[in-house]
Amino acid sequence: MPKMKTKSGAAKRFLKTANGIKHKHAFKSHILTKMSTKRK
Repeated sequence: MPKMKTKSGAAKRFLKTANGIKHKHAFKSHILTKMSTKRK
Protein backbone atom coordinates (compact mmCIF):
# COMPACT_ATOMS: atom_id res chain seq x y z
CA MET A 1 0.00 0.00 0.00
CA PRO A 2 1.19 3.56 -0.65
CA LYS A 3 2.24 5.74 2.21
CA MET A 4 -0.58 7.75 3.69
CA LYS A 5 -0.38 11.51 3.34
CA THR A 6 -0.59 13.58 6.50
CA LYS A 7 -4.16 14.73 6.82
CA SER A 8 -3.78 18.35 5.73
CA GLY A 9 -6.87 19.47 7.63
CA ALA A 10 -5.45 18.05 10.84
CA ALA A 11 -2.04 19.52 10.12
CA LYS A 12 -3.57 23.00 10.20
CA ARG A 13 -5.15 22.39 13.61
CA PHE A 14 -2.02 21.20 15.39
CA LEU A 15 1.28 22.96 15.92
CA LYS A 16 4.34 20.81 16.36
CA THR A 17 6.68 22.31 18.94
CA ALA A 18 9.97 21.13 20.43
CA ASN A 19 8.24 19.51 23.39
CA GLY A 20 5.16 17.99 21.79
CA ILE A 21 2.04 19.05 19.94
CA LYS A 22 -0.01 22.15 20.67
CA HIS A 23 -3.60 22.63 19.56
CA LYS A 24 -6.25 25.28 20.00
CA HIS A 25 -9.23 24.12 22.00
CA ALA A 26 -12.60 24.05 20.30
CA PHE A 27 -15.64 26.15 21.26
CA LYS A 28 -13.53 29.15 22.27
CA SER A 29 -13.82 31.26 19.15
CA HIS A 30 -17.22 32.95 18.94
CA ILE A 31 -20.55 33.63 20.72
CA LEU A 32 -18.61 34.30 23.92
CA THR A 33 -20.75 37.25 25.03
CA LYS A 34 -23.41 35.27 26.87
CA MET A 35 -20.90 32.94 28.50
CA SER A 36 -19.70 33.51 32.02
CA THR A 37 -15.96 33.92 32.43
CA LYS A 38 -15.87 30.66 34.36
CA ARG A 39 -17.27 28.78 31.39
CA LYS A 40 -14.92 30.42 28.91
